[in-house]
Amino acid sequence: MLGFITRPPHQLLSLLCIGYRLPRSSVLCTQHRPRAMAVSSSTSWELPLVAVCQVTSTPNKKENFKTCAELVLEAARLGACLAFLPEAFDFIARNPAETLQLSEPLDGDLMERYSQLARECGIWLSLGGFHERGQDWEQTQKIYNCHVLLNNKGLVVAQYRKTHLCDVEIPGQGPMRESNSTMPGRTLEPPISTPAGKVGLAICYDMRFPELSLKLAQAGAEILTYPSAFGSVTGPAHWEVLLRARAIESQCYVIAAAQCGRHHETRASYGHSMVVDPWGTVVARCSEGPGLCLARIDLNFLRQMRQHLPVFQHRRPDLYGSLGQPLS
Repeated sequence: MLGFITRPPHQLLSLLCIGYRLPRSSVLCTQHRPRAMAVSSSTSWELPLVAVCQVTSTPNKKENFKTCAELVLEAARLGACLAFLPEAFDFIARNPAETLQLSEPLDGDLMERYSQLARECGIWLSLGGFHERGQDWEQTQKIYNCHVLLNNKGLVVAQYRKTHLCDVEIPGQGPMRESNSTMPGRTLEPPISTPAGKVGLAICYDMRFPELSLKLAQAGAEILTYPSAFGSVTGPAHWEVLLRARAIESQCYVIAAAQCGRHHETRASYGHSMVVDPWGTVVARCSEGPGLCLARIDLNFLRQMRQHLPVFQHRRPDLYGSLGQPLS
């Protein structure tokens, strides 16, 4: 089942109860796969279901948690094994000082609430960009943009600190200086086995660096996830193009939960959360407003893709050297 939902959370169950058929406009398949690649040994209902949550975070952490918890609860009720939340799911502040004030350590109250939520719902959670006070907080007075993966027991099984910080000046969008309040991470996180497949963790601006996605794919990733808060200018131009490119070149599913709408008087996000399959097809997406989109992950299709197009066997490191190194 492929589809998108952008209704408020309390309306979702009535839309997707057992036996309900999604209207044609809710089934998104913009490209046809080759017939040989569309074959699967499993029926669609046997494939793992993932949920992608789209929200509009504000500086109000309590209200943000309530919104996210409602979406996670609906995802669990609909049978999803893993729910993805966007970057800054915890809050989006008005300025760097407020960002630092609202941040918490990983063992703080907010992460404990999400751990409890995962346990009670029996669902894995990709928490795509937590404002983390690290152990060096007292020395640096800066935080990390930390992607946390919780299992269905509420345990932290992986954490990735964003390595590429978004320090940019886009005409019409305003300057962004993530490094004013945030320290860059120093390592990548090996892909983690989940009920949906092996997940490689990244965050937003990381999608502009194909070396990262290729490194994760070479390490065994089957799903790449880019939780984001994309701007309203770069979003229409680059969002879908970059996500589909990362899926095609890495031959992975790409899952991108996104912030949407106006967060406060000086910040807005593009939205359009989506799931892209290894063929580059957008198989599910949200449009405007908070909500969920759902997709099933077909790892048999992924393996067929890699068999028919064995690009990783054809790579020529003898010509272009290690990933990320500039040409001489």
